Amino acid sequence: MKRIPVILLAALFGSASALAQSPKVKIGFVNTFSGPNASIGNDERDGFELALDHLGRKMGGIDVEVFYEDDQMKPDAGRQVTEKLIQVHNVDFITGFNWSNVLLASLKPAVDSKTFLVSGNAGPSQIAGELCSPYFFSTSWQNDQTPMAMGETLNQRGVKKLYILAPNYAAGKDMAEGVKKTFKGELVGEDYTRWPGQLDFSAELTKVRSVKPDAVWTFYPGQAGAQFFQQYAQAGLKDQIPLYSVFTVDAVTLPLIKDIALGHLSTQSWVQDLDNPQNKRFVTDFRKKYGRYPSYYSAQHYDAAMLIDSAVRATKGNVANKDAVRDALRKADFASVRGKFAFNKNHFPIQDFYLQEVVKDAGGEFTMRSVGVVLRDHKDLYASKCSMTW
Repeated sequence: MKRIPVILLAALFGSASALAQSPKVKIGFVNTFSGPNASIGNDERDGFELALDHLGRKMGGIDVEVFYEDDQMKPDAGRQVTEKLIQVHNVDFITGFNWSNVLLASLKPAVDSKTFLVSGNAGPSQIAGELCSPYFFSTSWQNDQTPMAMGETLNQRGVKKLYILAPNYAAGKDMAEGVKKTFKGELVGEDYTRWPGQLDFSAELTKVRSVKPDAVWTFYPGQAGAQFFQQYAQAGLKDQIPLYSVFTVDAVTLPLIKDIALGHLSTQSWVQDLDNPQNKRFVTDFRKKYGRYPSYYSAQHYDAAMLIDSAVRATKGNVANKDAVRDALRKADFASVRGKFAFNKNHFPIQDFYLQEVVKDAGGEFTMRSVGVVLRDHKDLYASKCSMTW
């Protein structure tokens, strides 16, 4: 047998290594970039882009190419662009997804093609439970969790009679269920309004006035949330019945709501003043680059980019090795803006949830500050329905 020269062997192994390593990491980003809620999609993209800046526009030393696609806030459109990203652009990862109904429609093409999908926002109960997958990860929360923290807050604040208002789609129902799981008082009213499109809440507010609850809880993200707050105040209810919310008052809607929201309480898994080095860098650089405060939307998508980078680094760019990528994602070996970060068996985070209050900063700009921890190291309730073990 002839001996292969050492130099030739090194060259051959080098070539094999180069072939195993992707020449470029391809990421698809699906979100809403048109219509009245484009501001949410843009905020999420801004957080993702800042993470890429912090990474030097590379992951694991490899160039990154991102394909941004507009889901138009429609499940069918979301599925179509997801299929395009997989079949045409041959992406390694897909992220984004603000709306639960869009994510649910887009999940199957990703899972069937074994393309890793990292949700930066939407967290429907089905995917946390029976639809959990080795190819799905979340850097946000399961929909029920944030309102569960609010339910506990309502108990602590002595609320006995509660009126619920939410949009009639997957996330709206999950959010309402979350509040009802922990709130110990009486539910005296419950309305699910048309979604998307309804921006007039006069009929619902008339019902609230007639019932006279101790408090109202609502979930209306984006433009609808700003409209709801303004109409609540115009109806004269702001000073009569305390209003609590989740995913309604944030850095996206505060410039529209302004003083009406001052002192408002909500719950969230991330607040801009969390005291850890990565979050301080994120907030400082976000404000420097974009001239505004980041929201949890942008923070979660910053983490999504960092999570993906951790897998590319761990596999030395061999993202074709699906088992290795999955194992690396599960380790979540990255610096999160939330501080500690760990996944439950269903690939949803185990994390703290905070009570936050709307305040003005020293410059007179509206923002949120953390008041305290409501739920610590919280796991969602659907993991027991997930068949994965690891």
